[in-house]
Amino acid sequence: MTAPSSSFIPTTLAHADNQEDGLPRGRVTSQLDPVPMNSTVRKELWFQQDGATCHTARATIDLLKDTFGDRLISRFGPVNWPPRSCDLTPLDYFLWGYVKSLIYADKPQTLDHLEDNIRRVIADIRPQMLEKVIENWTSRLDYIRASRGSHMPEIIFQM
Repeated sequence: MTAPSSSFIPTTLAHADNQEDGLPRGRVTSQLDPVPMNSTVRKELWFQQDGATCHTARATIDLLKDTFGDRLISRFGPVNWPPRSCDLTPLDYFLWGYVKSLIYADKPQTLDHLEDNIRRVIADIRPQMLEKVIENWTSRLDYIRASRGSHMPEIIFQM
């Protein structure tokens, strides 16, 4: 079983691309088209988004619930997005910064070059690195639970 290939939307999502409720027309579900409906990957795929108002319109959440069921992390979703959660979200505290630091290292001059760099950097992330990210994430969650939501010390931010 192979994971779905990466997809890039070549333009920014402007208001004209959205329905009145803020939902990008067909963008979410069309990205999943190459993944067979009955595949293990699709059945185990989670969707995570932040709590921005444009992401949480009723029609948007309904579509995402229909597509992902209980595997939706979002404000108003089955798994609620924690408020001010960048310190609890591996995508924020690890992935975006790590990927960005590497994809621009050779100063890509074309969109194709940038997309190739993104694919390469993501593909090169090793399981051992992800294990450390998960260990760090678990430490963060444990601290938040034990301290009843108080601010996390800097020591947890080291990986």
